[in-house]
Amino acid sequence: MTAKFSVPILLFITINIANGQAQPTQSTLVFYLQDVGKGPKATVATVIGINGKVWSYNTFGTIFVVDDPVTLSPSSFSTQIGNAQGTITVTLQDGANVNIVLSIVFNNEQYAGSTLEIQSTCRQRDNLRELGVVSGTGRFRFAREIAVLETISYDPTSSQSVIRLTITLTIP
Repeated sequence: MTAKFSVPILLFITINIANGQAQPTQSTLVFYLQDVGKGPKATVATVIGINGKVWSYNTFGTIFVVDDPVTLSPSSFSTQIGNAQGTITVTLQDGANVNIVLSIVFNNEQYAGSTLEIQSTCRQRDNLRELGVVSGTGRFRFAREIAVLETISYDPTSSQSVIRLTITLTIP
């Protein structure tokens, strides 16, 4: 028998009312991506690259798929509230830029079935990477604004990293 727990998500909401009509709400969400680049529990995998070249994060044309657990704190033992699923493509000849397309797919009780859609090109070697929130579904339908990815830890030996995901949303 599996126990079910309800864990609240950190959510800040501001509601503006002008001329008697509700204005879009702005929210800030903070989550953590548990990213594992190698081993039997890898959450990132190389799909394809240019023939004759090494397929890596630094090689133009390399495409990766992602299925990172999304947790409430930096600990890998923290409550998982969903997954970040999508693709990463190295899009600059020198390997500095990647195009990231991610769906944050929620599976916790509060937001189950909802998603946030994130897409942008960013400089992958920067510690802070800013991406666009282009939409959402369910509780986040029509969401837009900005997502900031910040690497807070990285272990090159195990190829594991923890990435803070701070999402500022405007929902109409």
